[in-house]
Amino acid sequence: MTTSLDRRLAAVLVLALALALAGCASPEKEAAVPDPTGSTGAAPEPSPTAPSPAVSSPATPAPATPAPAASSGRPPLSTTDLPTLRPPTGPPRHPTDQRKPNVLAGRISDGGAGPCYTLVTDDGQEHALYGPDQGTWPAGTWVRVTVGPAPEGVACGPGRLVGLLRIERVA
Repeated sequence: MTTSLDRRLAAVLVLALALALAGCASPEKEAAVPDPTGSTGAAPEPSPTAPSPAVSSPATPAPATPAPAASSGRPPLSTTDLPTLRPPTGPPRHPTDQRKPNVLAGRISDGGAGPCYTLVTDDGQEHALYGPDQGTWPAGTWVRVTVGPAPEGVACGPGRLVGLLRIERVA
């Protein structure tokens, strides 16, 4: 009776030691927990640091620095070079900003209660905006406007005449 108890105790100690060493062997590999029936459900992988169940020596030294093992066959990410862009050969030939052609931004130079406003963009172009029921916009207000086709038979002042569809204050 005591020999079967001694064998079971020895098996439990060997199993605990194997699990402890398997957990410390490689942080990249997932440690497989052995099934008590002996079936793991997958093909066992050979491990140079895992002790065999027949060896009951707790003095098996663990490696000082575990060697990285690629379980999927890919190299570790730290050795992969990052993709980089080549340096430009010169300045761009076309504008790189993707702007909507019907959206303008600038400062109201001639405002009021409407329906006519004058907008000066950053590049100095003047636009005569015509938009009834757009509210009161004092001169000096920075706005973004959505414009449409110029209305027929309307004169709103200096600049290119456009129809005002939407106006909103910025900054």
